[in-house]
Amino acid sequence: MALTTRFLGIQDYQATWRAMQQFTENRTWDTPDEIWVVEHDPVYTLGLNGKREHLLDTGSIPVVHCDRGGQVTYHGPGQLVVYPLLDMKRSKLGVRPLVTLLEEAMIETLALYRIAANARADAPGVYVDGKKIGSIGIRIRKNCSYHGLSLNNYVDLSPFKGINPCGYSKLEVTRLADLGVNLSNEELASPLVEAITQALSS
Repeated sequence: MALTTRFLGIQDYQATWRAMQQFTENRTWDTPDEIWVVEHDPVYTLGLNGKREHLLDTGSIPVVHCDRGGQVTYHGPGQLVVYPLLDMKRSKLGVRPLVTLLEEAMIETLALYRIAANARADAPGVYVDGKKIGSIGIRIRKNCSYHGLSLNNYVDLSPFKGINPCGYSKLEVTRLADLGVNLSNEELASPLVEAITQALSS
């Protein structure tokens, strides 16, 4: 079945979240899967089981308690966010295989720019030299996925100091801009979406 990719630019987090919920609620067996590519205005998001103790000093940045998995993370301009809205049953895809698929797509994309990255069995996401560069948080409803991944491109990393990223104290984060790679989010999105699409069709 066809897969539609939508490039949505900078979007309010809550509005996008509600739109993903509505898309998932209204979709049928015949609804094509979609990938939404966005950036968000500055926001901290706390997952379903997220603990507020991991919010250290959020300042004026809003905190949204949302329905994805995982703990707390930060979204802001310069961070590439990709939301795969997939019919998991139709794709014969489980939750852990989807997480692995998204991790591998980020690793494969980073390799194009000579960045060696890896996943960790104990902490979902993608890391470069122990520093987190890509995060994943998924929600499954009606056998369909929403939410997705974020990849730090040239996003301001200082707001991560206001939280324990993904619930890990003193976890360091990094971005492509600090690794000698300067790209627009549109340039970075192209190979990442291609890697996800290829993996889903294989």
